[in-house]
Amino acid sequence: MIYQAEQLSVTLLEDGIAELKYDAKGPVNKFDQATLQALTEAVKVLQTNSDIKGLIQTSGKGAFIVGADITEFLDLFKLPDAELLGWLEQANAVFNAIEDLPYPTISAVNGHALGGGCEAILATDFRVADTTARIGLPETKLGIMPGFGGTVRLPRLIGADNAVEWITTGKDYKAPAALKFGTVDAVVAPEKLRDAALSMIKDAIAGKLDWQSRRAQKQAPLGLNKIEATMSFSTALGMVYAKAGKHYPAPTAAVKAVEAAARMDRTGALGVEAATFIKLAKTDAAQALVGLFLSDQALKAGAKKAAKAGKATNKAAVLGAGIMGGGIAYQSAVKGTPVIMKDINDAALDLGMATASGLLTTQLKRGRIDGTKLAKVISSITPTLSYNSVDEADIIVEAVVENPKIKAAVLAELEDNVSADTVITSNTSTIPINVLAKSLKRPEQFCGMHFFNPVHKMPLVEIIRGEKSSDETIATTVAYAAKMGKTPIVVNDCPGFFVNRVLFPYFFGFSKLIADGADFVAVDKVMEKQFGWPMGPAYLLDVVGIDTGHHAAAVMADGFPERMAKTDKDSIDVMFDATRYGQKNGVGFYSYAKDRRGRVQKTPEAKSYELLAEVAGEKTDFTKDEIIARCMIPMINEVVRCLEEGIVATPGDADMALIYGIGFPPFRGGVFRYLDTMGLDKYIELADSLADLGPLYQVTDGLRQRAADGKTFY
Repeated sequence: MIYQAEQLSVTLLEDGIAELKYDAKGPVNKFDQATLQALTEAVKVLQTNSDIKGLIQTSGKGAFIVGADITEFLDLFKLPDAELLGWLEQANAVFNAIEDLPYPTISAVNGHALGGGCEAILATDFRVADTTARIGLPETKLGIMPGFGGTVRLPRLIGADNAVEWITTGKDYKAPAALKFGTVDAVVAPEKLRDAALSMIKDAIAGKLDWQSRRAQKQAPLGLNKIEATMSFSTALGMVYAKAGKHYPAPTAAVKAVEAAARMDRTGALGVEAATFIKLAKTDAAQALVGLFLSDQALKAGAKKAAKAGKATNKAAVLGAGIMGGGIAYQSAVKGTPVIMKDINDAALDLGMATASGLLTTQLKRGRIDGTKLAKVISSITPTLSYNSVDEADIIVEAVVENPKIKAAVLAELEDNVSADTVITSNTSTIPINVLAKSLKRPEQFCGMHFFNPVHKMPLVEIIRGEKSSDETIATTVAYAAKMGKTPIVVNDCPGFFVNRVLFPYFFGFSKLIADGADFVAVDKVMEKQFGWPMGPAYLLDVVGIDTGHHAAAVMADGFPERMAKTDKDSIDVMFDATRYGQKNGVGFYSYAKDRRGRVQKTPEAKSYELLAEVAGEKTDFTKDEIIARCMIPMINEVVRCLEEGIVATPGDADMALIYGIGFPPFRGGVFRYLDTMGLDKYIELADSLADLGPLYQVTDGLRQRAADGKTFY
């Protein structure tokens, strides 16, 4: 051992080969500031020890290096530009020093080598990966771009076009794909990784591998003439901007950085990279996307904790088949938990099984599963008309029709047919859990489990804690949702729970705009293109189902009459009365038909305008800012109320629920990140200017006090 630190060590092996091993005390290796400092000291040893003839970089973990320490990012991004530049220069100095060592170097890559981990292996002359390796530069997903030399070395190693694809998509690649690109030089079985790396470095030391030319290639300008460069980067910019759009500046900025540095040497190119990184780090999008990543990690940690506190789910059951029940059964089975699917008639069971089979067939056609996996998953779903085997389930999801009397009767019957320690959950979107719990003898074993449709696509599951739900019940349900591959967020009970409670004020704001003369197509366009929603409110109502929306709006009106009770007929009522239910029957605000490729396309309907004339005022052209404010303020105010009332535990939970549940624009980070970015004083001033529109536009006293105290949510 010639150097030892908590994060890494350097050992001199036989034949003058030094091994730099990353092996931090925690579960993974990552480039936090302490690791960078240790690496700086280790490189000094590597530079000055005359006995060293070659270097191999290895990892003592199951993953090589997962990247920079993202928990440090938000504080780093707040630093003055000069200090942030100093952090980048420290990292680049040590990677440059590794690249400039007076002997050949190689990285032996196992597991994930992402972000800074990928940039660390790019600094060596060669790379050999085992079959578990996944390599990539995901920084643009966080609103930034590689800052430790990734935009400099990767284009010179695999070509500008390939590197731009890696950097702008943020994808990670399995070892065989990385080999095809040229990012790694060889792929071997895990048990052969170390020997392969030692063999290659010995060949390089012996002059059998030309490591000097490899190194020179990474430090020279890109080999593109002016015409080639113009064509390549112009095409890339157009494609990247078309996909990323104006709200996500990082991918486009990364392309421009690679282009600007194309004719520079390493020093100049790293300067361009650093300047662009600093600019991106100061954007609202970077703050939002990094914040979301940290909130997501917190939720994952919470799910792991719940798995230890709750009971294991080895078998589940779904009560109520059909499309929703079939979707839940599929999701459970495909993630490894066998499931019993019960209903009272064969037709519903057939529909449930057809739903699961259809989803699996789609996966098979796309090459994501094979026939063996398909058969295994289908065989782990057991349809039944009786309760005979349901008592084998550790947790049961009731998913019958959204009717409180029917659900209450079904739940009571179910409880009599299962063991005393079985966890029973209800997949309900609006009915209060405390109301349903009254039908049960063991309400402590009961909670809500609100899936979003379609189940296989939507990542969120709301876990609703009733007044009598036990901690063990909640933990068991959270762990099961996580095992299903979902993101569970625990909320307290109220009408609509969290997501629907805050969504319907948004719809009410939209309906008020229509009543005041707005064009629903213009509103959708602004909310999609300007604010960033995947669907505007009219389109979203059509997708949710106007009948579903009409029912839920009534539940919200009953639950919160002081804010959500209707005084007049609105646009949702008009569409419902005309049986225009949206996509499900082909007509709503828009009409729906499939194009030649079988994709559903929407078209504004003249009939919609005729019907809406009953509730719409004189045509008015609202500005985009007016449209955004009038739609968003009711939602934002209700989200704030939910936090103040304890319906949702933290701003992070609320923001993740909005993003995963209804597609709130990620680049805005959720409602609370959006408020912090705007400034509470400015938001309150804006809301007060529209206060005459009704109670939904009234800011809470708590928010006013928070603003007066100069506090933020994050």
